[in-house]
Amino acid sequence: MKRNLFLALGPISAITLFFALRHLGPEQAGMAGIVAWMAVWWISEALPLAVTSLLPLVLFPLLGIDSMSGAAANYGKEIIYLFLGGFLLALAIERSGLHRRIALHIVARVGGTGPRLIGGMLLACALLSMWMNSTSCVLVMLPIALSLLDDEEAPAEQRRLTVPLLLAVSYGATIGGMATPVGTPPNLVFLEVWRNRWPDEEAIGFGQWMTFGIPLAMIYLGIAWFLLTRLIFRVPTQHLVEKGRVIERLRELGRMSKDEVMTGVLFACTAILWMTGDGLRFSENLTIPGWREMPRLTNITDGAIAISSAILLFLIPSRSRDDKGATLLDWNTAEKQVPWGVLLLFGGGFAIASGIDRSGLAMTMVRSLEQFGDHPPAVLVAGIGTVVCLMSELGSNTATASLTLPILAESSAAWGMDPKALLIPATLAATLGFALPVASPMQAIVFGSGRIRVRDMVRVGIWMDLIGIVLLTLFFGIW
Repeated sequence: MKRNLFLALGPISAITLFFALRHLGPEQAGMAGIVAWMAVWWISEALPLAVTSLLPLVLFPLLGIDSMSGAAANYGKEIIYLFLGGFLLALAIERSGLHRRIALHIVARVGGTGPRLIGGMLLACALLSMWMNSTSCVLVMLPIALSLLDDEEAPAEQRRLTVPLLLAVSYGATIGGMATPVGTPPNLVFLEVWRNRWPDEEAIGFGQWMTFGIPLAMIYLGIAWFLLTRLIFRVPTQHLVEKGRVIERLRELGRMSKDEVMTGVLFACTAILWMTGDGLRFSENLTIPGWREMPRLTNITDGAIAISSAILLFLIPSRSRDDKGATLLDWNTAEKQVPWGVLLLFGGGFAIASGIDRSGLAMTMVRSLEQFGDHPPAVLVAGIGTVVCLMSELGSNTATASLTLPILAESSAAWGMDPKALLIPATLAATLGFALPVASPMQAIVFGSGRIRVRDMVRVGIWMDLIGIVLLTLFFGIW
């Protein structure tokens, strides 16, 4: 009965919103209706999320927003292959048993209580995400978190850690990505807009960014830890795993198997390539060039690296299995365990972002803020942060930044504001989006584990979004 109610509520909300906004034109009103429809079905899970993600393929051509081929292109974007390659790498790590060894080392260092495990995971993901793509960070850390949860010797109490520990992976990677210019794609979009729009201004390097990025990330991580361990979830505070037993189990594992070594080496090489591709600019006089600056390598993206590594998994022979011709990963395992529906979920998010842009709804949403030009900076930052965060919840954070930052660059001139004071908080707001799986790749990958319900994400994510907007307002609108 409840499912049927939400199934009906999706199209009803779309029709209602269409007529309420028909003064904007059929395409914008129709796009708003599609967003409402998909949001209702996604949040309620009235249909599988992957099935809901296919709606743009039917509704875009029907409402004249885009053609079928144009809508379908969103389901084959390059970044989806980054996720696919990352999923296959994570499967190989799990198959070799390397994730279990890494998880035991983490427990041995941070301790075996619930709050310590969640704090350790938040911090590890944040530190890693500062220097590599946040999406890649989650692909690295998720198998390790799952290994902690699936420990056969852990007590039943450990099951209460499932949702907060997996959310800690996503939150840590997302927040850590805010701390440096290269941590998350919206930051790179901002740097590109800054170079193009203000070429005579001093470039924003690591030092300048980290003066606000590090304090913001540290405060945000502390609040996230409090929400996950004290306020929303009550995680067990007793020792779930004794340190002595952890060290004993590490000894029982013995030396790393050949498959663990090969998988670890391949993954390490992949991570290094991800981290060093674009180079690092610390200041005007200190720049480390990336390997993509070399001739003929400019088009080698992170997705191409991930897929290349994934293909190697099917070519490198296994040295730890008795099966003749066995490789580090086989297709039967990949076919059964890769969360294919999550890839469709990504495509649906990209389709929404594209439709909001093509219909003109994005321009309308951002321009609705122009009337606030005479308000104090705190009001402007809070308003823009809220709108950008909402857009990010409904689609790609990269697409949201790409759509809004050029418009806000023009608005800052009209309002007579320092563009950094407007564009930087908008960039960081695009990285927010903690409530829905479609909001960011980090959320979607964690959801793809099958261990978290959408309602659990929404319950914590709304608070994380609100707190993020408040922090951005304090950092850029008041201080």
